[in-house]
Amino acid sequence: MAPLLEMKNITKIFPGVRALDKVSLRLEEGEVLALLGENGAGKSTLIKVLGGAHSVDSGEIFIKNRLIKLNTPAQAWEMGISIIYQEFNLIPELTVRENIFLGKEKTKRRLIDSADEKKRSRLLFDKIGLKLDPDMLCSDLTVAQQQMVEIAKALSVDAKIIVMDEPSATLTTQEVETLFSIIRELKEQNIGIIYISHRLDEIFEMADRVMILRDGIHIGEENPKAISRDRLIEMMVGRSLESEFPKHHSVLGKEKLRVENLVVGKNVCDVSFNLHEGEILGFSGLVGAGRTETMRLIFGADNLDSGRIFLNGVETEIQNPKDAIRNKICLLTEDRKGQGLVLIHSCRENFGLPNLKKYIRFLFVDKEKERNAFDSYINHLKIKISDHESMVSSLSGGNQQKIVLAKWLETNSDIIIFDEPTRGIDVGAKYEIYLLINQLANEGKSIIIVSSELPELLGMCDRIIVMHEGHVKGEISDPTAATQEDILKMAIT
Repeated sequence: MAPLLEMKNITKIFPGVRALDKVSLRLEEGEVLALLGENGAGKSTLIKVLGGAHSVDSGEIFIKNRLIKLNTPAQAWEMGISIIYQEFNLIPELTVRENIFLGKEKTKRRLIDSADEKKRSRLLFDKIGLKLDPDMLCSDLTVAQQQMVEIAKALSVDAKIIVMDEPSATLTTQEVETLFSIIRELKEQNIGIIYISHRLDEIFEMADRVMILRDGIHIGEENPKAISRDRLIEMMVGRSLESEFPKHHSVLGKEKLRVENLVVGKNVCDVSFNLHEGEILGFSGLVGAGRTETMRLIFGADNLDSGRIFLNGVETEIQNPKDAIRNKICLLTEDRKGQGLVLIHSCRENFGLPNLKKYIRFLFVDKEKERNAFDSYINHLKIKISDHESMVSSLSGGNQQKIVLAKWLETNSDIIIFDEPTRGIDVGAKYEIYLLINQLANEGKSIIIVSSELPELLGMCDRIIVMHEGHVKGEISDPTAATQEDILKMAIT
């Protein structure tokens, strides 16, 4: 039988970059094909070609042996292709139902049939176990809710091919299980799924076949049941890694940070903990546990209702991020695009934003000095950019995260808070970030890691604090002797 989808010798060239070099892909009905590779390997470019967002320079696309041309997303929809992109494509000012049916509206007496949209939205939500008001504005949704809306939006099209680009990156363990149930149901309906994820556990659980890209080239295909995790990583990054999590030999110094009885509404309830020099402290918990809200209080992004913050044993008032930066505290936010970067600015400008005092000369920015400082981080962090003035929006997720890292490292902060530092980042880039975190801790910096990836916390941290509904529920004092189940038991009770 003819494959559901064939992409043959797809080549795509951007100015100065060959993003795809004669890449071929095959997808069968009812199959989950995992598409793997480092950030910048060409995965997103390939699915944008399939979704009609990019035209090809050469190559052919067939659906059931029929040669097709995809020049617009609308043409892809018509051919039964639905894409769930890693970066959300929701319009914040529109409601949930308006986003789901945007471009596919039905009218009644020349007006959009909102009642029908509500009804169909609720049917879609029932399929994915989502309880949500279709008339809520997308700007009021959490990141996890936005991801589930994207899934509902993809299912709203009568799709035969669905591409999921990092669909689980913002989901809780329970929500991931719901996602997997949806995928199994779609397989039974003979829908072909291309699944992109940097979480290898998901690949081994869900994928029927694995295809690896590296530097825009098709490296090979494997049966996930017949290949080891280490070999898969080696194919992706082009080299072997000693371990997924580099060892950190901690030597703890004096207490650097202590917070007592932090409270803000119902999100953070009487939270207390301390942090030492050279320590890597992890924070775990389900979505809504209050981890991010606690970090925003320490950074001054939100105001305390009550509580005290001590730095080097001295009570310190932090009313805004400017106070935090002055006290050598920095926060790498969970949402790097929305809060960590200014997408309409260049890489150099984003790097310089929190460091402008260093580069101001006679009321003007000394761009040459700024570039020279940026250069050292480009080399040290292996940031892949064509030019200092490249728009940061054009970079892969891993390189965007490195820009955020670079700008905060230049502030020479003593306390560095990483909120989901490796979300949407490939295993090779993750390893480099882990090495950097270890290096910072060895230099005496105090590190906090907020992460939804339990192996990451167990592999990287000296201690782990577990939160549930705004409260600290417990502490893992020796992560080497703990399991993911130990953390989850605290997180859900």
